[in-house]
Amino acid sequence: MIWTDVVDIAIELSEKYPDTDPRYVNFMDLRHWILALEGFDGAPERCGESILEAIQMAWIDELA
Repeated sequence: MIWTDVVDIAIELSEKYPDTDPRYVNFMDLRHWILALEGFDGAPERCGESILEAIQMAWIDELA
């Protein structure tokens, strides 16, 4: 996975953190959690606020 795999990342996060409400995860924690995902191979410097927001929104949608 890389940063543009927004839906795949959201699915992985929802499975790894099932008791977490993504609406309350700050972007620093979210970035750290994504970088720690097994199979994630995105370059840390390629991450910006807009991609984190997209991942957070996809995670929220995943739980709906």
